[in-house]
Amino acid sequence: MVRTVAIIAVSLVIAALTGLWIVSRGGNEDQFAQCRQGQVAGGTAAIGGPFELVSETGKTVTDEDVLTEPSLIYFGYTFCPDVCPMDASRNAEAVDLLEGQGRIVQPVFISIDPARDTPEVLAEFTDYLHPRMLGLTGSAAQIKAASQAYRTYYRKQEPEDGDGEYYLMDHSTFTYLTLPGYGFVDYFRRDTTPEDMAARVGCFLDNM
Repeated sequence: MVRTVAIIAVSLVIAALTGLWIVSRGGNEDQFAQCRQGQVAGGTAAIGGPFELVSETGKTVTDEDVLTEPSLIYFGYTFCPDVCPMDASRNAEAVDLLEGQGRIVQPVFISIDPARDTPEVLAEFTDYLHPRMLGLTGSAAQIKAASQAYRTYYRKQEPEDGDGEYYLMDHSTFTYLTLPGYGFVDYFRRDTTPEDMAARVGCFLDNM
């Protein structure tokens, strides 16, 4: 039953992301149209927005504090056995490809597992993946608010053996591109390669 609910919820997220057209904040014409491979629901204001979280340094921060440069945002958790490390590594590789072109993009990892992902745990995880990757955690309420802003889905899977420490999380796996002055502009699926991601992000940067 839990698995069925999770599948339905993720399907709704996908539908929301692919249903409608994004326009730029400046008017009806989309200056980034040539950079997109799909359509996204509800305009630029429909995804993303203000949040307050706790950085891997233990400091409370807002989106205005940390999203000061082009950023690739991923919602996951450090105890994830496979998907999150693979996706975060892909994002880090794309960031390195962009940096080789003289373009600086910040990888951001927002935890959906505040019970285990303390700032210290996040710092170790992100430092291993990329020296400029920023880890963000917070209270359950703070993370829920950030997740809702980006229309992500997550849900704790209760372990069948009753061991409360060793559990997994169902969650959506999109990566979100935000730009200073524009906010959210596009998303990337799991099957996007580092090369394709770098090329599409580069297109957005060229058209800012």
